[in-house]
Order: sequence, then structure tokens, then C-alpha cells
Amino acid sequence: MTVTSNRRTDPPRHRSGVAGHGRRAAPRDRRRRRDRRRGRGIRTALLVTLALLVLAAGGAGWLYLKLDGDISTFDSGGLSDNRPDTASSKGENVLVIGSDTRTGGNNALGGGEKDDVGRSDTAFLLHVYADHRHAIAVSIPRDTLVTIPPCKLPDGTWTKAQPNTMFNAAYSVGQTTAGNPACTQNTVERLTGLRVDHTVVVDFKGFAELTDVVGGVKVCLPRNVYENDLNPHLTAPGKLLFPKGEHTVSGQKALDYVRIRHGIGDGSDIGRIKRQQAFVASLLKEVKSEGLTPTRLLPLADAATKSLTVDPGLGSAGKLISFAMSLKDIDLHDTKFVTLPWRYEGSRVAIVRPDADALWAALRSDRTIDGGNAGGNAGGKKNGTVDSGASVSPAPVSGEGIDVAVYNGTAVPGLAARAAAALTGDGFTVTGTATATDQDHATTLVEYGPGLEDRARTVARTFPGAGLRSVTGSGISVVLGQSYADGPAAGASASPAPTAVPSEVADGARSADDNPCSNLTYG
Repeated sequence: MTVTSNRRTDPPRHRSGVAGHGRRAAPRDRRRRRDRRRGRGIRTALLVTLALLVLAAGGAGWLYLKLDGDISTFDSGGLSDNRPDTASSKGENVLVIGSDTRTGGNNALGGGEKDDVGRSDTAFLLHVYADHRHAIAVSIPRDTLVTIPPCKLPDGTWTKAQPNTMFNAAYSVGQTTAGNPACTQNTVERLTGLRVDHTVVVDFKGFAELTDVVGGVKVCLPRNVYENDLNPHLTAPGKLLFPKGEHTVSGQKALDYVRIRHGIGDGSDIGRIKRQQAFVASLLKEVKSEGLTPTRLLPLADAATKSLTVDPGLGSAGKLISFAMSLKDIDLHDTKFVTLPWRYEGSRVAIVRPDADALWAALRSDRTIDGGNAGGNAGGKKNGTVDSGASVSPAPVSGEGIDVAVYNGTAVPGLAARAAAALTGDGFTVTGTATATDQDHATTLVEYGPGLEDRARTVARTFPGAGLRSVTGSGISVVLGQSYADGPAAGASASPAPTAVPSEVADGARSADDNPCSNLTYG
């Protein structure tokens, strides 16, 4: 993964323990440092929204030159050719990754060991609904078992798919200090069936600076947290790190708070996700309530851009500001935080289906937590196309003279047979049906051999949202995804079209305007 940057990279420095306590690491602390390294990802859910809203508030031209020089981009050549279609949803999807990169001064804040590989224990998918008045951030637990699709290595070769692999391993593919955001994006697209419009990586240093600039963020804890809560090898409680109740943290203290896992709440990664969702909700509320004066704007915008590594689609101040302007009308109450439906599978996390599939289907159809339609009004745009907001039946398709094989890429029984019947009804010749090698395809894919692209496009028209991919083999084949099973075309026996996210997900949602002391079970 190649990362290009216009900013200087400082040599990494080594520091351990809870940063900011003024002590060098003792030998007994080294073990703790290694144990905590995996827990250093920042759950910054919607931090990208904060950064971009800051830019939007200061669209004056004098900012452009200053901010352009601080924006880093990653190499988009590592994105998969097998991506969900742009019509997979009417809204926009932004993948936010918390990085513990060792460069740029991050090592001093707890960014890991010198020369170690880049890691991310944090990721969420921000879905901005087509009406640009609602948004939802779905956190993906780091230990979730998924299939990591083929990803590009630094030498230009591609890996093979890795089934039943922890989600956070995608970011470390290639073993570089910069990490592999494109591989994480490929994995999220495969998991959700949603096309990721933009990917943003946030680092430690910028995060800490942001909380300093806004003057601190309110947090709430159910009990006191002492040094031995973080280091079980200490025989005495030690220094009080975080007092019980509501208080304000910033800088290193804020970073320590969002990174704590053991010794607080239930000690789980899931509990930490919920706590950090509450933290970022409070951060957004702070920015909204205080407003932005010119004297506060530049340092906040400067900190935001320095903390980001983005895809080329957001690689300039102008692009960031343009995107940010589309987010300015989203109310705090309509900004939601949820976690991907999960269950423990040994020491790992498994995805709960069909709840997870229903969640992604709800986002594809722009349905909110309460089942409302947030698909936008006539004239809404996504990726330069006009969306009327109305339900339009597809034009009739004639498959005369076109041969196609059908494969079921889901766990829904009988799906290939139903699709084959529909294709036959449209005049296609179905040469056979079978089960695909993998049964976790989120969206439908039409593969075609040399010289068959036009015919493959005709096939794809019968499967809304299907992707196209050229292959070296002959013929045309359809690999059915969960999006087809969730749609009305699959028939009554398939999953019904969703009207809302599952109640189990909605019941655990947090709004950005919630009181930081509410739902303290996350601890």
C-alpha cells in the first residue's frame, strides 16, 4: 500500500504505559505494553463528520492553500475490481478507520512499537442518507470473523481470499507501517454490499489535537478508574486517572479514555465501542453548541486535516469542503450510532444473521432506525446522477440468444432456481445452476468472458445493483448475492424488503444528543 503525503514524517519515538504520566517504562511495564498494543485503536465514530463540518464552516478561499498541504491520500490502486454498483444505495457511505500509525509523532502518544506494522482496531461505516438530514454510524468489532477478499500487496501482487479471518487483519495486509486502508475498504464492501464512496483514516495525534482545540469533551464514568485498573501487576490502586461521574477530558487524557479497555465496564471490546460512540457523540455536541469563530476555525481545521489520510476522491480542501456542505443539515438527534449485530464465537466475534443482513438491506433502501424513508426528494444527486426518489420499474429485458449459468452465492436455499426461472421467462437460456464456492456474497455479480461485455450488461439489467467483472474464462455467469435474496424479485420465500433496522439493533442505538451519563453499562 503506497501512501503519499505532503506533510513531514517525524521519526518515531518510544514511550509506554499510560501516556502523559511522566514516567519511563519499567521492565514490569513492558509486558503490559505488549498486552495493550492490540487495544490501541481509536473508536472515533463520526469524527470524520466533525472534521468535514469544520471545513464547511470555513469555506473561505484563504484556507484552501493552507489545508491542501496537510492532506494525505492513500493509493486507490488497491481497490477491488469486484465492487458493489454505485446504485447499491441512494445515500453516501464513508468508511472511517482509526489508525495506530507509528509515524508523524503518533508513537509518543501510544501508537505502538517502533517499526511495527500498521494496525487498526477501529472501523465504522457512516451511512449518510440521501435526504442529507439523517446519518448512522455502524461500528464493526475488530475481532469479527469475516472473509477478507483479495487485496493488493506492496509489490503489486494480490493475496488470495482469507475466509474466517478477524476483520482488523485486513488493515495489516502487506505488513507495512502505513497499513492497508484499501484492503479494509474491500472487506467492508464485501461484507455489506454497499459501495464505499470515501475512506478516511484518523490517527492518534490529530485526534488528541482536535479535543484540545474544542476545549475538551464531556465524558461520564460509573466508577473511579485507577492506575491498577490498567495495569493489573500493580499491587496498589495507584493514581486516580478518571473520577466517577461527569467531567471533561482533552488531549492525551481524551486519547487514554477512548483507548481504555480493561479495568472499566465489562472489559470487553464491545463495551469500549459503546463508550467511544458516546464520546464522539459528546464531541459533536460540543462543536455544535459552541459554534466556530474565525480564531478557532483555523486551528481546528488544521488539526482535522493533519489527522486524516483519505482516498483521492477527498484529497483536496475543495473536495472535503464540497462533501462537508452536504452534511451541514444533519441534526444531532438524527445522527445515530449502532454496532453490527454480533455474538461471541469462542474468543472471537461472529456476525448474527439475518439481523446483520437486514441492517445492511435497510441502509441500501435508506430506511432509518424507526423505519422512516430517508431516500431524499426529487432531484437528489449521488455520484453525479439524478435520483427522482420514486420507485421505477425496470424496463423489460430480452435475453434472446444469451446463455447464462446461475450460482447461488448466499445461504438462502433455492435462490438459484428462482433466478433461473426469472431469466428463462425473459428469454435467456440458462445453461445450469449450482452453489457458488463462497456463500457470503453481499451483492450479485455478473462475470463474463472476452467479447461478451454487451451481453453481460443485458443480464445485469435483470438484477438491480449487480456488479460486472471480466474473467479469462468463456461464457456468462451470475453469482447471486444477499441483495437479490432481500429483494422482491427473489419471491415470497426470500427475505422481505425491510422497513426498518432490526429491533435488536435499534434498541441499542445512541443519538448524538444523548446525555453522556445515560446508558452507563458501557462503562
